[in-house]
Amino acid sequence: MIFVKSNEKDKFPLPLLKIPIHYIRMSVMQLLTEQYNKKIQGVISCYDRIVIHGTLPGFNYAQGMTSFLKARNIRIFDYPRFAQTLRDNIRKNAEVIAKEHEIEIQFIKKTHIRKDDIIKNIIKERGSHPGLVAILSAMESCQAYEPWHNKNTHQTYLRYTQGKCLHYYFYFIDKTLGLCYLRVPTWCPFRLQFYYNGHSWLASKLTKQGIRYSLIDNGFVSIEDFNTAQVIADGFRVKTIHRIIDSYAKLFCPVYKQFNLSYHWSIMQAEYATDIVFKKQSDLEVIYDNLVRTAIHTVKPENIATFLGRKLHGLYQGDMGNNFNIRIEGSRIKHHMESAAIKMYDKHGLILRIETTVNNVSFFKHYREVVQRNGTTTRKYAHMKKNIYSPRPSLS
Repeated sequence: MIFVKSNEKDKFPLPLLKIPIHYIRMSVMQLLTEQYNKKIQGVISCYDRIVIHGTLPGFNYAQGMTSFLKARNIRIFDYPRFAQTLRDNIRKNAEVIAKEHEIEIQFIKKTHIRKDDIIKNIIKERGSHPGLVAILSAMESCQAYEPWHNKNTHQTYLRYTQGKCLHYYFYFIDKTLGLCYLRVPTWCPFRLQFYYNGHSWLASKLTKQGIRYSLIDNGFVSIEDFNTAQVIADGFRVKTIHRIIDSYAKLFCPVYKQFNLSYHWSIMQAEYATDIVFKKQSDLEVIYDNLVRTAIHTVKPENIATFLGRKLHGLYQGDMGNNFNIRIEGSRIKHHMESAAIKMYDKHGLILRIETTVNNVSFFKHYREVVQRNGTTTRKYAHMKKNIYSPRPSLS
């Protein structure tokens, strides 16, 4: 059976996205990793897919942009001309970078075309060495502002609107983070989106340490020393990532520097995976189907809440449930609660992956410093901030 255990050690884990291995128990007294110890190579937990948003203070909301224009004596109805000049600079910068690297900017016309597939094919030809891989572009929705004169208040200001503009996707292989991309819109307020994968980061660290491994896509099918690898994974430092993202923002979206602004980075999506790596595909195959089907029938709403650090109460009206999918890659069980979820699936037939995903990290709570309305501070149990330093403050 599947048995859920909750204790103080697991209640406030760092990172908070980490789900304890106690999620899976073959019996009340024995973990799956204990019962099948001889058939398991090891266990590794680390971040997986991470998507980060970048916003410019003062640019990222209509009132702030209005104040910005007024402070520089720019008429509100001249805003489109102001924004067009910055748009042209970003386009020119992308063209210069493409020319320097002797690549063409590929415009993606149809939404069904997967950018990941294009990049995989390019990497097969160019290899996986660090550097710019490709620049893709597409017309996509974006946040925008429009000038507005309020006849009632006789005030002229910018107001929020939803628009469309050309976006550039700069795909590159970083020596520390592996394959990443930075999504750059060509229209104000220039909200950036940065992607990297924690498994690629860990792979680069293992290489530097001289620890042999085998990585397929975003899963380790073997690691020479799992214990050392876990120590390295737990030593993840946000400051390093922050410096790397800032450097690419300056390279691919340089227009903001002329206003003496810096990007504020926040977590948009995050995944944390615990991989139980088996020695043979047949060893995992024997138990996997039973694990998934047992989870479908035995995991209740109160269990899902416990998995995600919550306590279910009678007045709860949010979205919650289980989902079972059979895909080409295999089957998957998913327990979700609002913006967070736990997934279990087999990967490459060798890995039993237990993965926490979240689209809003404020779903989680932890003990942190909170500023009160009177200006004093206290430490209390509060929702996590979206700032990139929130998940692991002790390792910042």
